Amino acid sequence: MDDRVTQIKGQIGGQIGEKLGGWLGRAAALPARLLFPPACPGCRRLVAEPFTLCGACWQKLRFIERPWCEVLGTPFSYEMGEGILSADAIASPPPFARARAAVSYTGVARQMVLNLKFGDRTELAPAMARWMMRAGAELLADADAVVPVPLHRGRFFRRRFNQSAELARALGALAGRPFVPDAVARIRATRQQVGLGAREREENVRGAFRVPPHREIAVRGRRILVVDDVYTTGTTVSAVAKALKRAGAAEVDVLTFARVLPGEIAAGELGPGDFRPGEAGTI
Repeated sequence: MDDRVTQIKGQIGGQIGEKLGGWLGRAAALPARLLFPPACPGCRRLVAEPFTLCGACWQKLRFIERPWCEVLGTPFSYEMGEGILSADAIASPPPFARARAAVSYTGVARQMVLNLKFGDRTELAPAMARWMMRAGAELLADADAVVPVPLHRGRFFRRRFNQSAELARALGALAGRPFVPDAVARIRATRQQVGLGAREREENVRGAFRVPPHREIAVRGRRILVVDDVYTTGTTVSAVAKALKRAGAAEVDVLTFARVLPGEIAAGELGPGDFRPGEAGTI
């Protein structure tokens, strides 16, 4: 009887402790929420939870859904049958196996990328990674390691972080996959790809990436998931994929947060000059 009473007291005490701990946690977070109330990443309207979109911005977001090209992930306007490839994938097969993206690089999605990349809003990466998990579930399930597109050390020192690495780090943690930030190195500085034509983009990144000899063991014989923020023409991720394949990677897939879809190239060609902190739409 005494043991039963002791057990019940322990259960009650545990429940009280859990509730008290939750209350104390919410109380501790209250000053921060009052000083920095959660705002929509798209329009700065106040929202109930951090890193969530308001209803108006959510309606403007275009998720990339099936049907799509099984290789490039380019969405089709209607169902064309299983395993159908786009004309681009047939005419110019990429060095990677599959590419997927969460959203179209327009409006709110574009603003989130600019906030992350040029506004130092690295806290957005986990929320963006959750959308990427939805789009790239099959890629993550097959991945042996998650590898970001690297920055050259000069640009890294100026920017202080690599936005692709922040996304890859969050994805690895969410999916339980190894995050290998130094699997690929950018061995020479390259120009910004913004404003370059297709051939200029290829020349710009030709020979720019290499797997360091001491990291070859991390990629040899493994399926690698390359992560970047935006897929425009695929030139950069293709160059990274080629470097990984030369180092012995069994297969390479690509997952990005956003993708510039056909007809959106002009809108997608944006760089740091297009980001103005404090304007409507930035947080």
